[in-house]
Amino acid sequence: MNSRQMPVDDTEFEDGSGHKSAPALVLGALGVVYGDIGTSPLYAFREALHASGQTEGLVDGAQILGLLSMIVWALTVIVSIKYVGFVLRADNRGEGGTLSLMTLARESAAGRPVWILILGVIGASLFLGDALITPAISVLSAVEGLQVVAPQLSNWVVPVTVTILAGLFFVQRFGTGGVAAIFGPITALWFLVLGLTGVIHIAEHPGILAAISPHHAIGYLFNHSGIAVIVLGAVFLAVTGAEALYVDLGHFGRRPIITAWFGLVFPCLLLNYFGQGAFVFTHPEQVAHPFFGMQPDWAKLPMVILATLATVIASQAVISGAYSLIRQAMHLNLLPRFDIRHTSETQAGQIFMPQVNLLLFVAVVILVINFRSSSNLSAAYGIAVTGEMLITAVLLFVVMRNIWHWSLLPTIAVTIPLLAIDTSFFIANAAKFAQGGWVPVVVACTVAVLMQTWVSGRKLLAERTRADEVPLEGILGSLAQRQVPTVPGTAVFLTSDIEGAPTALLHSLKHYKVLHEQNVILGVMTSTSPYIADEDKIFLESFNPRFSRMIITFGYMETPNIPRALVLAKKLGMKFDIMATSFFLSRRTLIPSARKGMPFWQDRIFIALAKNASSATEYFHLPTGRVVELGIQVAI
Repeated sequence: MNSRQMPVDDTEFEDGSGHKSAPALVLGALGVVYGDIGTSPLYAFREALHASGQTEGLVDGAQILGLLSMIVWALTVIVSIKYVGFVLRADNRGEGGTLSLMTLARESAAGRPVWILILGVIGASLFLGDALITPAISVLSAVEGLQVVAPQLSNWVVPVTVTILAGLFFVQRFGTGGVAAIFGPITALWFLVLGLTGVIHIAEHPGILAAISPHHAIGYLFNHSGIAVIVLGAVFLAVTGAEALYVDLGHFGRRPIITAWFGLVFPCLLLNYFGQGAFVFTHPEQVAHPFFGMQPDWAKLPMVILATLATVIASQAVISGAYSLIRQAMHLNLLPRFDIRHTSETQAGQIFMPQVNLLLFVAVVILVINFRSSSNLSAAYGIAVTGEMLITAVLLFVVMRNIWHWSLLPTIAVTIPLLAIDTSFFIANAAKFAQGGWVPVVVACTVAVLMQTWVSGRKLLAERTRADEVPLEGILGSLAQRQVPTVPGTAVFLTSDIEGAPTALLHSLKHYKVLHEQNVILGVMTSTSPYIADEDKIFLESFNPRFSRMIITFGYMETPNIPRALVLAKKLGMKFDIMATSFFLSRRTLIPSARKGMPFWQDRIFIALAKNASSATEYFHLPTGRVVELGIQVAI
């Protein structure tokens, strides 16, 4: 969930051409892809123990085996089978993630059904709800190790957590490129330590390995049906972060992600969970904090430090993932333009979004202060992730049928069991709604309402604007019949409706009563593909020696840069000098009205979103000294 770039060939090694080697990609995937799921051992087994009613000094061996078996098979089915086996294959030209899968499924379905768009919006909204909880619960769970090392420091857990999070969000403005270079090695060390500590305690009680058999999980669910839902909700904590495998597909490629999973992450996670189970068997008084309790005294403080580093890395990955998802939503016109600052000269995906960063920081700190412990926060964790996984399974069904061309029977045979498992976990987590599960739901609903308002508002605004526009052919015919004074240079008129005469052009003629020697009607479109090749970016047609129309198409993962795209237009015969080119924009002032459209409250939200959107000058990277903005009022 970190920075994005063009998909790389994950079969190549460093050859002097700038491609990362396969081992480097595997190491990078450890830090970015598996940071979240890699910190789950801090709290997942502990919460499962608490949910099953295990108390200090009194544990039930059969229940321990049942809990571990559920964790083992949750990791196996959801991560190894669902995501590694199927979802990673559903790439949108190398890119993954909810919005990528949504665009892929929608493009493949006849009529581009709206329900697929709605699912994509809900999935993206749920991810942002998850992005708030992950930093809070991860860092809290690591810092809580201080309670084991020095119980007198318990009151410092929350202040230390807030301080670490404040530092993490503060450094976002400086970019994560340099820090990301050490993410992989630290996370690799973390997984090796997880595996080693697990092996040590498994050796003390080898019988714990019997939990590999699924009959222990099935038996637990049948014999403890009264608390099965609550326990499933806790067990699911072991697989939170699985969606990152798909989200970061475009950054690392499928093979490095799979290699990292089966080569290190999956074995070490299993060893650690088995080790925790063996430790609780032999030390039932340590049920409260089995992860830190299983460490020898001399290693407790170093483990707290390493765990804190691992959770910071996991949090960083989620924060960067939120940036990337919001940027995708912006380019797909699901959200207004936010300020994007590039923190790397070489990696387009290394971005910082000040407004998003501030909102995330405030929300995460509020969660930490209000819930105060990872156990309390665990109730809020899960609904967003399980909801997103359910949506992924549904969209995967569409992809299997329409793109992979599977017949109905094998498609059902694969997706129905996955949907059944995802639904079971969703219901289990929904049971925790009152205890904190409402948090991601409120966040997701808020984001979904904002997206729906922005989409509906833009459509309404386009209709209002189009009603007042003059057809382009009409204005060109009128200009051809009369002599209009010309001035040297090129004028580029940006418009969202390439069939109509841009409002900026009409106002320019009205006020200045002159034309430039060369006038370009420019429309910018976003493709449902993540990237567009240079040779396909520009469409140029000439109406007459003075007027031409250009359409620039960017992929939804690309940064729209008009000056750079205009350089490509020179290959198509367009002659211009950027220093003799003026860009004319229409700045609309929106005012609410009683006209039929959206409800009044939604009008106000849309207007507020529009006011806080970054300017077209910044978004399209236009040279500020060459931009002319003409204002108009539009009632919606």
